[in-house]
Amino acid sequence: MAENNPKKRKKGPLGRLGLESGIRRRWFINNMSVVILILLLVGALVAMFCTYYFYASVQTRLEREADTTSKYLNRYFSSSYSAFYEYGRNLVQSFSLADKMEIQILDESGKVMVSSSGLTAGFTPETGEIARALEGGQVETYTGYDQLTEEKVMASTAPVYYRSGRLIGAVRCVTSLQVLDAQLGQIYLWVILAVALLVALIIFSNSFFLRSIVGPVLHINEFAKKITGGQYGIRLNADYNDEIGELCGTLNDMSAELSRVEKTQNDFISSVSHELRTPLTAIAGWADTIESCLDDPKLAAQGLTIIKKETRRLSQMVEELLDFSRIEGGGMRLQTEPFDLRGDLYDAVFTYTDMLQQEGMRIEYEESEEPIMVFADRNRLKQVFLNIIDNAGKYGKDGDRVQVSAHTEDGSCIVHIRDFGQGIKEDELPFVKQKFYKGSAKGRGAGIGLSVCNDIIAMHGGTLDISSVYGEGTDVCITLPLYQDHTVE
Repeated sequence: MAENNPKKRKKGPLGRLGLESGIRRRWFINNMSVVILILLLVGALVAMFCTYYFYASVQTRLEREADTTSKYLNRYFSSSYSAFYEYGRNLVQSFSLADKMEIQILDESGKVMVSSSGLTAGFTPETGEIARALEGGQVETYTGYDQLTEEKVMASTAPVYYRSGRLIGAVRCVTSLQVLDAQLGQIYLWVILAVALLVALIIFSNSFFLRSIVGPVLHINEFAKKITGGQYGIRLNADYNDEIGELCGTLNDMSAELSRVEKTQNDFISSVSHELRTPLTAIAGWADTIESCLDDPKLAAQGLTIIKKETRRLSQMVEELLDFSRIEGGGMRLQTEPFDLRGDLYDAVFTYTDMLQQEGMRIEYEESEEPIMVFADRNRLKQVFLNIIDNAGKYGKDGDRVQVSAHTEDGSCIVHIRDFGQGIKEDELPFVKQKFYKGSAKGRGAGIGLSVCNDIIAMHGGTLDISSVYGEGTDVCITLPLYQDHTVE
């Protein structure tokens, strides 16, 4: 019916789109956001490493050149200021690395005396590394902007001393960082492009994986909607050799189980309705008959007998339904106590002796001579015995008797209740203890009696086993643990 609802069909594509976009959004937030963050972090680390590496290389080169030159001047040309100035001027004019850096000779105040570029002579650079070098007596480096050209530069200054140890001046090596920054900019661009390419490749490759997930999920979602709409028993045709395939198999099993439960429920309702209607019809009919035939005591007595019998049937059926409801809801509680099972089994046998005789059957009871002590709920066990003996009389009418016996064996109490009727077909035998199952039996009942009995015995830690040969009869074997902590006087 859900498939015939036009409004529901109209919402289908929107729901499908919403589910797909939801999965993709979750995938992007939970997966791709982390991947992109990691790639950006890696890219930033690469850029920082390249910047540090290239700047450190330039700084090392400048400091080495300034330090080497200053030491050479300290050793050979620091006897007088004129010698220092003359050699410094010759050094600047013949400087072989003039295309890569500028070399400057400074006086003791930091003023440029000569320069390889010729542009800064007579100028005093106001950069911090000159003062630190002149005061500290070691090589110092500055990175910033040149006051004259306003371009970014790096400069290293090394002090020069007289042979007496007094400061005479300094050597300063300067290079522009414009080309280096341009190269770093290209590196940054390549890093950005590499990160973007990696993100695009990851998205492109993962889109196939995502499609392989979204497609089956959408298919499963449509399948679940059909089940929600009441289409039990349908199957999901999907061939996946992974967790999705396992999920599809589980959903198919669920659909089949729901179909079975629905059929069982419908059969149960139909069966219970029929079982309740039959005695009610008999009670109502005989009540009318008795009302109209009060002058016939024999007929009235017969009617009252039938009314009592049908009322007893109704009471037993309602009690079974209540017990079934308690067991299913976990509300059944056992009132256990130690007692001799023989007495309660005998009461059950005695209860059905006259009833079976009226049906042309006899009941044979073989009682143990020794006490059979169990720790159990005696009312519930008696209920089980009565139910099974009733079934034996109901379905064993083709036979002439019902046999009941009880004995102990290997620390257990074993009760056999056997009839010699038609028996149970071999293909139906595995299902007779299932809820609502009636098989091909034509007898009355809602199909829950044996299920309730099996659950009660299981709650006592015992077993209820049924064996049958079709055409020869059925044997019900109840096994219960014996009560060990008792004293028999």
